[in-house]
Amino acid sequence: MGFLCFLYFLFSLLLFLAFSGLPTVWGNSELRALMEMKASLDPVNRFLSSWTSDADPCSGSFEGVHCNEHRKVANITLQGKGLSGKVPPAVAGLKCLSGLYLHYNSLSGEIPREISSLTELSDLYLDFNNLSGAIPPEIGNMASLQVLQLCSNQLTGAIPSEIGFLKKLSVVSLQKNNLTGKIPPSLGNLGMLRMLNLSFNRLSGTIPANLAQAPALEFLDVRNNSLWGIVPSGLKKLKEGFQHANNSAGLCGVGFSSLRVCSYWDGMNINQSETFPATNTDFTPTIYPVSSNFRPHCNQTHCPNVSKFPRIVLVSGVTTVTVTLSAVGLLTFLCYRRRKQKIGSSFDTSECQLSTDRSIDCHRKIASPLVSLEYSTGWDPLADGRNGNVFSQEFCQNPRFNLDEIESATQYFSEVNLLGKSKFWSVYKGILRDGSLVAIRSISATSCKSEEADFLKGLNLLSSLRHENLVRLRGFCCSKGRGECYLIHDFVPNGSLSRYLDLEEGSSQVLNWSTRVSIIHGIAKGIGYLHSSEENKPSLVHRSISADKVLIDQRFNPLISDSGLPKLLADDIVFSALKTSAALGYLAPEYITTGSFTEKSDIYAFGVIILQILSGKQQLTNSMRLAAESCRFADFVDTNLKGEFSESEAAKLAKIGLACTHELPDNRPIMETVIQELST
Repeated sequence: MGFLCFLYFLFSLLLFLAFSGLPTVWGNSELRALMEMKASLDPVNRFLSSWTSDADPCSGSFEGVHCNEHRKVANITLQGKGLSGKVPPAVAGLKCLSGLYLHYNSLSGEIPREISSLTELSDLYLDFNNLSGAIPPEIGNMASLQVLQLCSNQLTGAIPSEIGFLKKLSVVSLQKNNLTGKIPPSLGNLGMLRMLNLSFNRLSGTIPANLAQAPALEFLDVRNNSLWGIVPSGLKKLKEGFQHANNSAGLCGVGFSSLRVCSYWDGMNINQSETFPATNTDFTPTIYPVSSNFRPHCNQTHCPNVSKFPRIVLVSGVTTVTVTLSAVGLLTFLCYRRRKQKIGSSFDTSECQLSTDRSIDCHRKIASPLVSLEYSTGWDPLADGRNGNVFSQEFCQNPRFNLDEIESATQYFSEVNLLGKSKFWSVYKGILRDGSLVAIRSISATSCKSEEADFLKGLNLLSSLRHENLVRLRGFCCSKGRGECYLIHDFVPNGSLSRYLDLEEGSSQVLNWSTRVSIIHGIAKGIGYLHSSEENKPSLVHRSISADKVLIDQRFNPLISDSGLPKLLADDIVFSALKTSAALGYLAPEYITTGSFTEKSDIYAFGVIILQILSGKQQLTNSMRLAAESCRFADFVDTNLKGEFSESEAAKLAKIGLACTHELPDNRPIMETVIQELST
């Protein structure tokens, strides 16, 4: 084999010498392909303005474009960017492309058949667009494909049987289209297929018997079609992973609790012609090249150069050399590839985990994100059965979300859905499968408590909080593959209280007097609940109450966020986050000397918020405090109210705010007393 590798080296050297005098324009070829893609994907040039013809695509300046170690375009990640054009045939010019992520956009038109020449592509994400037409059968040429995501489009026609020849295919999502015809029996030949979702289409016929024999299959969803006949008994092994409801033509089976028992006539009606050979010896893939330029394998050290000589001369020369050394080239190519390349597999354990939103600085081609990550369950800190002691029974009824649900809800963490970001976490708007809106906080595992027991106690505390003036935690998800934990809260539509401060005169967002008073009452009740001790909840100090942490719902009720969150986070993270609170004046003065938080420090922050709501200002001054003390309403009540407020209420609220912000903590009232005073 060493001798063959030497011969291959000579073969490569021969090609290099033959064309070394020619200018290297492969990079320009990729640039032209990208510029054609830009014109098609973003015809109004709103989102891909960073793609310019005078720049290097591998410099990092092209948004969503990532190159491999040979400076060839390897991944394009443009999910959730608002693209409204079409998928162009020019994409086939990116011969080294391994990942194409265009999901969650508004792309229309057909899937170009030229895409089939991307033989290095492992991940194809075109889901959640407006694509139409048929799935091109040429897709069967894409031998490296591992993930095929085409769901939630307007695709029509039959599912190409050629998909059954993609031996590396692991995930196929075709649900929520208008596909017709039968389920191709060839899909049962996919030895690595884990998930097949064909639901919400118009498929007919029976479920192929050999589909149940797919060795790696874990999930099959054929709901909401027109399938009929006997369900293969081998699908019983999937248990709840087999979803089949709402097939109007009627399915039956033996040993399935949710299916009717088959009758004699069901057996008579089975179409025996639906069997399919186990091999594809009769299948000859058809290649649709973009051009006739020579294209060696893109995992070699050098991708090809394009000659300026007439194309026919180039092709003829290369063909002659190739025919002469074809046998040696084939064997030595395998040797070269084995020894020189680092190609990931479905079981790649590289430290560099590929994800659809954070890429792709990897110098290895690794497995699909849905293969690399723990797709079904994610990392579950309660997987060892410890939840019985840690969680209340109420919370354990439905506390956990899997990573698939989180990615789907946030459109794969699309920037369009990003609500806010800090050094330690990001918050995304999401839509769950039941249609409800949520806010999903992504926290790096390195920011959480290092001791798992402490982390679980924090989750237990968050789960126990139930009050009309606190943002509700709906559940959580932890992913070992991504190294992140996600907290799922109810989405609060009107933003934070700080949004209603420092408004210009005449702004439509000005809160009227009664709303301001109601918000103060609600915040007081929420803090009072935190400070109280109940059967299932200890007393809790919030630590970082501010206008940013008070969210306003659709009825303008205040909801305090981040309650109990410090119990999940590492102490140094909590301390760092307090700097903002101190800069805005919410931090009680005694913290400087004691370094600890008490209920009285929460009271101080609440007093600041009262004065902010009265004045409409984020930053409070000494002159404003003096005006509040002497009830000079014109100097401290928000002028945007134009005098429409109750002076008696303003005086009472100012008095409470000043008492809560007293320099000495012992002179501040407790929250129970504050609530009583607000109610009188």
